[in-house]
Amino acid sequence: MEVPEDAPANCPVCGAAYDSVSRHAEGVMVSLQATERYARVCFEPVTVGATARIDFYHHTHEQA
Repeated sequence: MEVPEDAPANCPVCGAAYDSVSRHAEGVMVSLQATERYARVCFEPVTVGATARIDFYHHTHEQA
């Protein structure tokens, strides 16, 4: 997992503010259960160089 240095100010998927962003190359698992911290995670496919990645934008309950 990486943290992108060029992350936008708002989520590119839904346009809302987000708490954090993480970039993943492989082996991700997403639980769809509600958590105390996050209400929603948006997923944005990106290409870094010639390699596919996916950015996860984590939204708190207040931001969702």
